[in-house]
Amino acid sequence: MITINFTINDIVKACGGSYVGDEALKQTEVRTIVTDSRKAESGFCFAAIKGERSDGHAYIEQCFEQGAVCAICESVPQNPTKPCIVVESTLTALKRVAEFYRSLFNIPVVGITGSVGKTSTKEMVAAVLSQKFNVHKTQGNFNNELGVPITLFGLNESHTAAVVEMGISDFGEMTRLAKMVRPTHCIITNIGNCHLENLHDRDGVLKAKTEVFDYMTGNREIFLNGDDDKLATQKDREGIAPVYFGIDTANEYYAEDIENNGADGISCTLVHGQRKIPVHIDALGTYMVSNALAAFAVGESLGMTDEEIANGVAGYKTVGSRDNLIRTGRINIIDDCYNANPNSVMGAIDTLMNFKGRRVCILGDMKELGENELELHQRVGSYAKEKGVELLVSVGPLAEKIKVGYGDGALWFETVEELIDSLSGIVKDGDSILVKASRAMKLERIVDELKKI
Repeated sequence: MITINFTINDIVKACGGSYVGDEALKQTEVRTIVTDSRKAESGFCFAAIKGERSDGHAYIEQCFEQGAVCAICESVPQNPTKPCIVVESTLTALKRVAEFYRSLFNIPVVGITGSVGKTSTKEMVAAVLSQKFNVHKTQGNFNNELGVPITLFGLNESHTAAVVEMGISDFGEMTRLAKMVRPTHCIITNIGNCHLENLHDRDGVLKAKTEVFDYMTGNREIFLNGDDDKLATQKDREGIAPVYFGIDTANEYYAEDIENNGADGISCTLVHGQRKIPVHIDALGTYMVSNALAAFAVGESLGMTDEEIANGVAGYKTVGSRDNLIRTGRINIIDDCYNANPNSVMGAIDTLMNFKGRRVCILGDMKELGENELELHQRVGSYAKEKGVELLVSVGPLAEKIKVGYGDGALWFETVEELIDSLSGIVKDGDSILVKASRAMKLERIVDELKKI
């Protein structure tokens, strides 16, 4: 086990803040840094963030009472009872300190990004690596410029590997994230049509995502989905030859004998050279095979056995409203309403088509798609029709174009409330229903209603 010595003075130096307090306390050890005052405990540092709804500065003294040894803040409370580190921006300070804190750990750190499937890939890689390592991983959606520092501060002396998810929506963001994460291994899942209001097109998405390569450390191993036409162009980056994984047998890591059994999961054989590992994946989408291949590739690079890899893949579990199958007795609900872009929606439609009964799509607006948003919504509707979806229901102003793309027989509702009022007349016994849209649409309300039918 490594020994980590992290002090108040380290924080002061890393963020360039002004220290206010007893000089003798500068060498006090800090266990971790938190931004949620409810989580402040003995030995913690509390970082006071000014949010839209509340200002962390109002909770500094409360955190001290809970045992926090210092606070990072933009203004000092009157007569503070413990040391404070004053900075111009608490968020900027957090990122600087996170970069320093990450440097204290000499362990494999897998950085994961991509347009679709970051979280499911993160969970799959963590499940596999946990068969050999004590893995720390991103929790929930903590994958942005605030979430990544919080994730890194969750590392402790017991961890022997980390899996960190990185999500972006603009140029330069990946640079700021990667400077903190400094991955030893990097996985990019795909390059899709997302955040196009800032990134313009898929070439822009590729450029923004691949900023991560400039800040890798250690052995620097890159794993790319070779089934993606944009990623397949990355033949050499920063002197590193990427390793390609994907369902296509042209990839270095590929799969054979793929069987998608709908609600009963997926079976396949993972292949690399002469090495073949039969696995079962407890998930719905065939795309999970690619995630398992990515985990296989990283696991093999870290010396894992066939048994460890197979057991890890079998241990994968879905997270939240991502391909979560709900069986009510009357219908099957695929709750995938956490987020959406055209690529992820079309992938979810592919998953739906493995189910029996009438296949129904309930799809809502996809946000942040830029100037071609209407065309992209219409394309999704056309895709649903081509794949054989028996009923398409769309909801939201943008999603009217999904109905147009599907054509005759599709239904459209302007609001979620209007759709909920009509659900009982739409749903039939034996239906398999996909529910998916951008998070802002809050389609979990529809999922809740479907459970009652």
